[in-house]
Amino acid sequence: MATPKPTRQTTQSTGDELTAWYRDMLLIRRFEEKAGQLYGMGLIGGFCHLYIGQEAVVVGLESCAQDGDRRITSYRNHGHMLACGMDPGRIMAELTGRAEGYSGGKGGSMHMFNPETRFYGGHGIVGAQVPIGAGLAFADKYRGKPAVTFTYFGDGAANQGQVYETFNMAAHWSLPVVFVIENNQHDLGMMTRRGAKTTELYTRGQSFGIPGQIVDGMDVEAVRAAGLKAAKHARTGKGPYILEVKTYRYRGHSMSDPAKYRTREEVTRMREERDPIDHVRDLLLTGKHLSEEDLKAIDKETKAIVSEAADFARACSEPATDALWRDVYAAPNPAPQA
Repeated sequence: MATPKPTRQTTQSTGDELTAWYRDMLLIRRFEEKAGQLYGMGLIGGFCHLYIGQEAVVVGLESCAQDGDRRITSYRNHGHMLACGMDPGRIMAELTGRAEGYSGGKGGSMHMFNPETRFYGGHGIVGAQVPIGAGLAFADKYRGKPAVTFTYFGDGAANQGQVYETFNMAAHWSLPVVFVIENNQHDLGMMTRRGAKTTELYTRGQSFGIPGQIVDGMDVEAVRAAGLKAAKHARTGKGPYILEVKTYRYRGHSMSDPAKYRTREEVTRMREERDPIDHVRDLLLTGKHLSEEDLKAIDKETKAIVSEAADFARACSEPATDALWRDVYAAPNPAPQA
């Protein structure tokens, strides 16, 4: 089966919609750039995976979400948190290991969690979030709630065994879950096609009866259109749906990855020809929704938000020593002595 070629859509969106998406994507881009700077300064420890280049994926899908919907993802999660409305300051505080962070400074980049916005992580084990996402969807179906769980994972995780166990159960129980494969075309250290015999990842659910489609992940309007279709399918009791969103990360797999498995020319070409933020910028200008001055003002406002978030994080306190003993499993009583 030939892979459908992603195409950019003719815009049907309003100026207000385009402006909102532009703001959201730009916030993610500027936030991640600042996170990269803080990592280089030694203020962020451990692993740190940036979302630069993939902004249209989560912004497009969040535009399809309704109150009560849930989202869960992998360790490349800062963009998802910002898109669902979490506070940039508290996210940055968590990245820098501060007590005011969303996980008390103990989760870091990969393990944040915020049930108030129905964001359920941030998971460091490759593919581990997929069965949890199906579990969240099962809970909503069991309770009779008309909610959808957007379960994000990468092209590398698409080869993990627990993903297929989850497909089977989700299809068998007709769970309201949208499986979002963020195919940024590179695993940790190699191109996707070198690690998988079949690279048409949206077809991976066919043997379970799960429909799927491929979508241009560098076009927020295309992502939204596909997301609305997938969410409606899941929300109306028809079971799970797979979206393979073809996107591209500009940075390495993590901050420690020099990404020598691709050329600088390839990355530059993607930035110049396919950047998702530039695409919306062009739509705003050609549609005469905003002027160049308007766009500069938005960028200035966004940089100020990110700068304030970084300043907030630096001013926050480190976790107290006794925080080591909180939020962990422990026996309620010591075992009796022999």
